[in-house]
Amino acid sequence: MSSSANVQYQYAFLDSGSGGFPYLAQLKDHAPEASCVYVADTAHFPYGEKTRDEVIEFACETFARLLERFKPELTIIACNTISIAALGAMRERFGVPIVGTVPAIKLAAARSVKRKIGLLATERTVCDPYTDELVARFARDCEIVRIGDSGLISRIERELVTASRETRLDAVRPSIERFRAAGVDTIVLACTHFLHLSDEFHEVAGPDIEIIDSREGVVQQALRLVKPREVGHREGACFVTGSLSPEMESRYKTYASLFNISWGGTL
Repeated sequence: MSSSANVQYQYAFLDSGSGGFPYLAQLKDHAPEASCVYVADTAHFPYGEKTRDEVIEFACETFARLLERFKPELTIIACNTISIAALGAMRERFGVPIVGTVPAIKLAAARSVKRKIGLLATERTVCDPYTDELVARFARDCEIVRIGDSGLISRIERELVTASRETRLDAVRPSIERFRAAGVDTIVLACTHFLHLSDEFHEVAGPDIEIIDSREGVVQQALRLVKPREVGHREGACFVTGSLSPEMESRYKTYASLFNISWGGTL
């Protein structure tokens, strides 16, 4: 186990798997001095196929362990499904600074000319009442085309982060073409895992469809709430939950290396 487990971090990132790494990278781009810990709740992956009550139970359970172990000043819930289903319960229960990650529907509505927006997410996010509330508040005059693609999310978690460019392009093409056939001009990437393939989504979509995500808004909110500073330990660390197969351990060691943080092991 990494000795960094005993270090208090400024920022923690919690996701069901590897989807939150692009958010960590975005924050480090703005604040390289910030100390960050990443927790992937792999014991409960995938969250997007669970009930709302299960998401709340598992997220709160893992978050409690994260807080006890690392005592972060602020946690980014780098998962749309957890944020939509459990963020309110987590804030009420724990009373600590949390920044959630919800679909960037408000931004999409501000940018869509045709008033037709594609929402690519987990099945839980697509059908959750909170998503309906976002649409009612910010995109009432828009048609929302919703696609839940748990298969693509699982492929990203297992293999696509390190796959070839052509494999990644082929993986995103079916969803983009479904949205294109529906006539959307803006697509919201509403699962953090999709951001590993952000370049490929942009390339396949071309100039006629804008791809939107919440990375910058989430990171800026986190930096407003907690000012980055050096706290004596600049190297981040990555932890997972549950039992680790050799394949999973190898995969997460690779992810940690790709995002310039150390491998911490099991939380």
